[in-house]
Amino acid sequence: MHEELRVAAYAVCVRDGRLLLARWVAGDGSKRWTLPGGGLEHGEDPYDAVIREAAEETGYTVRPVALLGVDSLRRRYPRKLGMFADFHGLRLVYEARVTGGALRPEQHGSTDLASWHLLDAVPALPRVSLVDIGLTLWRTRPAVGKLSPSGD
Repeated sequence: MHEELRVAAYAVCVRDGRLLLARWVAGDGSKRWTLPGGGLEHGEDPYDAVIREAAEETGYTVRPVALLGVDSLRRRYPRKLGMFADFHGLRLVYEARVTGGALRPEQHGSTDLASWHLLDAVPALPRVSLVDIGLTLWRTRPAVGKLSPSGD
């Protein structure tokens, strides 16, 4: 079993009752909405990574204002030659404010569109679970920065 660790930083940007999302294009061509953000480059600080990733995926300059929490994800998936990977993702979720730039899609990346969505409309969107996790962290602001298994 091959072990993989990915550390990533994401932004929850809410403005005027709307959430900023980027549309992720999966390897199979399916598209789902996600929070702007992504993996850290080697040696990169998560704070700097969320700023860079949000700019790449949305065109906006953002300023992180609070660390909402850390989500830990683990899954197993098949790899080549009948092998399996034990994937562990650590996702740092920040509340962020848009401070400049202009909305535009990412160029040559893993997302193809960025847009604002009414908070009430988010549950009807095809989305990754990180969107719900980020919104729950934003709404509840758990003192320990982690949701309990029941979602509290």
